Amino acid sequence: MKAELTQKFLETYNHEVTSSYFTPGRVNLIGEHIDYNGGLVMPCAVTMGTWLVMAPNSDKVLRFKSLNFPEETAIELKKQYTKTGSEWFNYPLGVFNELLKDHEIPTGLDMLFYGNVPIGSGLSSSASIEVIMAYALNDYFNMGLEKIQIPLLAQKVENEFIGVNCGIMDQFAVAFGEAHKAIVLNCDTLKYKIVDCELGDYNLAIVNTNKPRKLAESKYNERVSECQEALSNLNTEIKLHNLCELNYEKFVLHSHLIKDETVLKRATHVVKENDRVNLAAKALNSGALEEFGRLMYASHQSLKDLYEVTGAELDTVVDFCRDYDHVIGARMTGAGFGGCAIALLKKGMEEDFSKQLTDYYVKRIGYPVDIYISEIGNGASAI
Repeated sequence: MKAELTQKFLETYNHEVTSSYFTPGRVNLIGEHIDYNGGLVMPCAVTMGTWLVMAPNSDKVLRFKSLNFPEETAIELKKQYTKTGSEWFNYPLGVFNELLKDHEIPTGLDMLFYGNVPIGSGLSSSASIEVIMAYALNDYFNMGLEKIQIPLLAQKVENEFIGVNCGIMDQFAVAFGEAHKAIVLNCDTLKYKIVDCELGDYNLAIVNTNKPRKLAESKYNERVSECQEALSNLNTEIKLHNLCELNYEKFVLHSHLIKDETVLKRATHVVKENDRVNLAAKALNSGALEEFGRLMYASHQSLKDLYEVTGAELDTVVDFCRDYDHVIGARMTGAGFGGCAIALLKKGMEEDFSKQLTDYYVKRIGYPVDIYISEIGNGASAI
């Protein structure tokens, strides 16, 4: 891919590439909608991702072009930018806006992006492009940012420039991922541990429902608000910084404080899901893949019944997986409202799984899924 992009860059800008970078997408194995509640999550990087090739120019202009989108722009290099519209280049532009507050960028840049993470699928294409831009600028201009500052900056861009109240998980996973490993991340303290994620006789199948969702326009921010309401209710009697400070046993003692039935359902999912991540880490460490799969199914059911973020498309995929003999666990991954599911699929059954699932899905939903078999890959890097 680097060679193809380098050639395309030369054709587009009439000069050579000087730097190249790659940042993966991610899936979250378990621990959904608890990153913004200070919980534990277990993401891993995948081998699909975003490439960026770039070179400086002498006319103090930032040129953004992507092989994935028709929109491109050339913007004068200045100290501050504002998001206008919904074009893809707002994501890297937001990174420039943030870094220019404290750092000098002495030259314009010609940039060419390409990604093979399905857009709007829940595999964090937005985090991937934010992190690659921050990583590239830090590396190219020797800004001296520590590794942890990259995902924190990218999250700030998502929250303040793009307007999505996401937690830190996506940006952290694509920055810190390691091949054949999962990350157990405490989203409150940012303490993390790397756990082996050897899947043995199973592959990670990623199933794109092909129902795109845009988080800023979805009910994502509404869920964040409902969790904040639950926290506020609980804080009339106990003092918490976030919901995930409680395990389920302690939560039950105080849940009477949450009067709104919908808000109670949201908080119940959050607390139980956080407990599931602890159990899942133990299962992976002991090689108990079937137990890990059981926890995946339980997570999906909670996201369906209590958090209400799955929908017919994701439920159809997981329903098929429950009855398919060669899958031991499946769940939605990402924010939901469409996007992707993941499944632990027996090696050698990829073709049969793809055919049978596609037939089942088309019959019920009316259009096909896309299925990817991915390894667990590395995080952001220069290439």
